[in-house]
Amino acid sequence: MNWHIFILAFIFCTAGFFHLIRPKAFMRVMPLYIPYSKVLVYISGIGEILSGLGLLFTSTRTIAAWTIISMLFLFFPVHIHMLVNKKASLNLPKTILILRILLQFGLIYWAYLYI
Repeated sequence: MNWHIFILAFIFCTAGFFHLIRPKAFMRVMPLYIPYSKVLVYISGIGEILSGLGLLFTSTRTIAAWTIISMLFLFFPVHIHMLVNKKASLNLPKTILILRILLQFGLIYWAYLYI
């Protein structure tokens, strides 16, 4: 197993963990048109943790990678919302918010490498 799979797994497990311990921070960036934001923050956090862990096992790696890719696509509306809504931007500079969207594509490609 390559070392970089551990990094991707760590990134997703860490992000998922923060969804669970700081849900209000993630709820602040959710577009208002998305219902059940608190539940979705928790579900996405659990999904990120399980997917991150799933990358570490050959038997679950493919489904974990597809789950990560799916979640990253589902997160695009949140990142766009953060870019166009000042209150949701967390006062981050627009350049960072744009780079964050571009990072999504890099993460999608990275997860795709494990399919």
